[in-house]
Amino acid sequence: MRPSEIKKICVLGAGTMGAGIAQRAAQSGFQVSLRDIEDRFVKGGLENIRRTLDEGIKRRK
Repeated sequence: MRPSEIKKICVLGAGTMGAGIAQRAAQSGFQVSLRDIEDRFVKGGLENIRRTLDEGIKRRK
């Protein structure tokens, strides 16, 4: 498999690093699945991504 054939990725661990990797991959066009041992960790990771994106939007205004 060539790197150009990869369209979907799964990030295991929704902490600070995992959420950041998932966000960057999604912004680069990949379909991303974010996983962790408990749903509450995934929800926290998604909230971290939302907060990061909101802050980026505010800085550019």
